[in-house]
Amino acid sequence: MWEEVARHVSRRGGKIQLNSRIVGVCRDDYRVTSVDVLDELSGAVTRVPCDYFISTLPVRDLVEFLRPSDAVVGRIARALPYRDFMTAGLLVRRMKRAADQRIGCQENGMPPDTWIYIQESDVKVGRLQIFNNWSPALVADPSTIWLGLEYFCREGDDLWRMDDHRFIDFAARELEKIGLIDLKDVLDGTLVRVPKAYPAYFGAYNEFDKVRAYLDQFPNLYPIGRNGMHRYNNQDHSMLAADSAVSSIIEGSRDKTEIWRINAEGEYHEEVGKPS
Repeated sequence: MWEEVARHVSRRGGKIQLNSRIVGVCRDDYRVTSVDVLDELSGAVTRVPCDYFISTLPVRDLVEFLRPSDAVVGRIARALPYRDFMTAGLLVRRMKRAADQRIGCQENGMPPDTWIYIQESDVKVGRLQIFNNWSPALVADPSTIWLGLEYFCREGDDLWRMDDHRFIDFAARELEKIGLIDLKDVLDGTLVRVPKAYPAYFGAYNEFDKVRAYLDQFPNLYPIGRNGMHRYNNQDHSMLAADSAVSSIIEGSRDKTEIWRINAEGEYHEEVGKPS
């Protein structure tokens, strides 16, 4: 889907810069004037002027770039909590079938699930994804199974710092330990680390309203997405926030209320009220 979006942006004259990240934000009082973009391949930094800045940067990083004069805002932003995330991808020939012959399993032992939560206390893996069941197009050889073992961790902890090859072997052995695969059936593996994957709602988050009030003073700044809003948005919420930001720009509105209202229902968050 996002490749198709990229094609539309490019056709309409937009520029998409890959292998790059923002390393600085320039402002004139309460207006973002430009951003500094690092090309990670060449090492060059380019200053890009902007009329509007739609930001998916983690709030912690965005506020640091903005250098607020209010020390309280800076303190809260620096202390915002996150959970980091790692996925070990394993390509296997087959999975093991349980003694009760799991209902719906295929001949190669693959269950019909896309996500399986792991409850065993003697392993660290928290959730298992079966990518074949997301879409057959994710697997080049339909006779094999692509598994994603999800680990919830903290950036810099023992899991995060483990060498890639060692971690893949560690993950495969955990899956064998709980009886889902045999090590001899593992064909390949890969590892993806995702920092700040889950914004968390404890600690400094209790004072997040002060950070939001500071960011709302910038008329041309629109924080969106899971990290941009420090909110546990799903993809649909993030797209709605982006759509609302664009609508505000088109209408010339400085009011960000509708953006912040997305995914703030009581069943998701305590700020509106507890679910009945």
